[in-house]
Amino acid sequence: MLKDKPVVPPDSVIKTFGNLKGDRIDLVLTQDGEGLCPGSFIIKNGEWARFFLDTWFDPLYRSYNFQKAEAHALEHIVQWHPTILTKLALIPQRLLNTYNIDLASRGGKEAMYKDGDFIVRLVGCETDANRNCEKEFDEFYSKLRHS
Repeated sequence: MLKDKPVVPPDSVIKTFGNLKGDRIDLVLTQDGEGLCPGSFIIKNGEWARFFLDTWFDPLYRSYNFQKAEAHALEHIVQWHPTILTKLALIPQRLLNTYNIDLASRGGKEAMYKDGDFIVRLVGCETDANRNCEKEFDEFYSKLRHS
């Protein structure tokens, strides 16, 4: 768990708690060069999870027209609502959120999938007409079949 880490890199004044204990964590996220990564997270099932999801997808936040929709809404509620920040653990990106292509703005080669990583995301695949999501997925599916 990354302690005393800016919630929105590189220099947010709001940081993860340095004294947070593992048994008090309900939300696990990673960050990349663009901020918090809502595409891959772990949330502990329970009342707090329902509260968090209701807050994140509240029509009030959805009507703000954040530039990056749910990602910026997430950054906002994590930074400005201590009830959420007190349950958040940031972990190193490679543990939960690697990418299949080199995206300089999201961490470059350091953020790319390597054999043995837990999760790979085909980030941006569905919105880029020059990419073939099925072909990109097949590369990882064939690794799984042959392992």
